[in-house]
Formats: sequence, C-alpha cells, structure tokens
Amino acid sequence: MEQTAVAAFEKDLKFEGFLLVRASDQRASSNGSKYLDMTLCDRTGDINAKMWDGTVTPPAVGGVVKVRALVTEYNGRLQLRVNRVRDAQPEEYDISQLVPCAPYPAEQMMAEINDAVSALQNPTLKAVVGEMLRMAGEKLMYYPAAQRLHHAERSGLLHHTTTMLRLAKSIVPVYPWLDSDLLYSGVIVHDLSKISEMKSDETGNVNDYTVEGLLLGHLVRGVTQVREAARRMQIDESDEYVLLLEHMVISHHGEAEYGSPRPPMFPEAEMLHWIDLVDARMNEMNGIVRRTPAGVFSEKIWSLDRRVYHPHYLSEQAEQPQMSAEQEEKEQKPRRPRPDAESAYQGLL
Repeated sequence: MEQTAVAAFEKDLKFEGFLLVRASDQRASSNGSKYLDMTLCDRTGDINAKMWDGTVTPPAVGGVVKVRALVTEYNGRLQLRVNRVRDAQPEEYDISQLVPCAPYPAEQMMAEINDAVSALQNPTLKAVVGEMLRMAGEKLMYYPAAQRLHHAERSGLLHHTTTMLRLAKSIVPVYPWLDSDLLYSGVIVHDLSKISEMKSDETGNVNDYTVEGLLLGHLVRGVTQVREAARRMQIDESDEYVLLLEHMVISHHGEAEYGSPRPPMFPEAEMLHWIDLVDARMNEMNGIVRRTPAGVFSEKIWSLDRRVYHPHYLSEQAEQPQMSAEQEEKEQKPRRPRPDAESAYQGLL
C-alpha cells in the first residue's frame, strides 16, 4: 500500500488512499446545509476532513475508508476537502500503516514496568502498584494516553509511562534524598485510570469518554483505584504510603486550572508533576517537528498556545543522502508536468 503519508501532506496535493477514521459526524453549517466533519489519520498523523455533501452517512469511527480528496488550508492549518469516500475492504489496506503506534513493542514496555515493580523495596507500594497493574489488565497493552494530545497512539499509555520512568530514574541520582520507590510508584500508577476514563478500541482509537470519565475524570477515579487496590491487598487505608500515592495521583496535573484539586505537597509529588509535563510536552513537540519542514514554523498548536519551530538540525542534515553531480544536473532540468490527477482517479473508488 503506497500512498502519501499524512505527515507529508502539502497544500494543493491531490490525495487518494486509505485512512483510519478517528472521528466522524454530520454537522450543519450556518446556512443550514449539512456536511460531513471527520478526523482521518495514518500512523504519521491526523488531519481534519470536510465533505460538503450532507447525504453521505458518517463512516464508523475506528473503521478504514478510501478517500479521494484535495489538501487545502483553513485558518493556517491543512485540511482535506473530500470528494469521494467509501468503506475500505480489509484486503485493500495494511492496518499497520494506518494505526499510530508507540515506537516500542507493548510487551517490551510492559516488561520494563514489571521489572521496576519487582525492584521496589517498599512492601506497601510494591503490593498496591502490582495490584493496580493487574486491575488494568490487558487493556493496558493497547490503550492510548490521550484522545488527541500527547501519546495518542496504540500502546501510548505504556509509552508515556515507560519514558516517564526512564526520566525518573535519571533524576533520582541528582536528588538522592528523594524516595525513589515512591516516585517510581507514582509514575507507574498516575494515569492507569485513563483506561476507565476513555473508550478505546484495540487500535488505540478513542471515540468518546465514558460516563465515569466525564463525571469523575481519571484523577478522582485514580484515587479510588489506589484505595481499592490497598483493600484487595489487605493493606490498611490509613497506611501513609497509600495516602501519599493517592495524593500523587490527584495532584499530578499541578494546578486546579488543569484538574488537580490539590497542588503537589511533597517533593516526590512535585517531581511527578514535572516529569509528566516534560514527557507530554516533548512527545507533542516531537510529533509537531516531525510533520513540519526544517526552517518552518508550525501552525499555532492550541494545547501549547504557541507555534513550534523546526530548526535546521545538523543531525538531520547528516542523514540526507548526498547527490552526485549527475543527479544535481538531472534535478535542475525542467520536469514534465504531472498528468491530470483526476484522470488517474477514474475507476479507483
């Protein structure tokens, strides 16, 4: 399956190919006419898509469609103007090319987390964290860490947790007075309740939030899960480490503005907050830089409230293959115009 990757889309590109449906809805414009509003993606990124035909039934979220579209620009962001769309047949596409996935196998990341739990010396934390992982079950192997923002990918929750764990392990030697068991435990459990907050299929696509997620959110639900795990392991709820772990879960967003009813009130909780923030921001920026050409600013990213610049990194320049004199001469010759893309579309949809 060869097609232009979403991350390589440019304005005025005519695209025909297969994309995964992340969101799909029929909406009404200001004049009352209906249109199809979708978010489509492949493994490199996603893009908003509009089809100005109110008679088309919205495709199923989590399904794969074949589209014929033009890449346009609206409010500084690329957008697909879809002319044709249909459900794709399984034999037509390679799902591994369409599903955004964590860069490491889920089994490898899960083993890294389990090794960290096995190394814990604090018996209370070891028991509670181990039980919370068992409560999470198999869903942890494919759940994303978010619907749209950082680590919104298959196994993204594991990816977020393991990179945070690595960062925590690199920080502890700098601040050796931190309780490393407490910090590592907070890292591992802080987002586990996202499994009950979001509805995700096995491709890692979140199509909605659960009633529990909307009414409580993963911070509040996470506190109740810490307590539930302690009860299951017959640990007294008044054990201070249970209370500390609960506080780390409910305070890891840092401020009430971002959902935390309490700010971090001890060093390990404060460190968890910053490790979480750094990992989330770096994951977002990495994705933005990867889909933005070198020397160019991205569109304004609403979650960061800024545009992001892609520097001319020397490491990236070194990776570019050098052209021979013959190739350079060939590149400078006028190129034959591309055939009318519309003619190539006939009979394909």
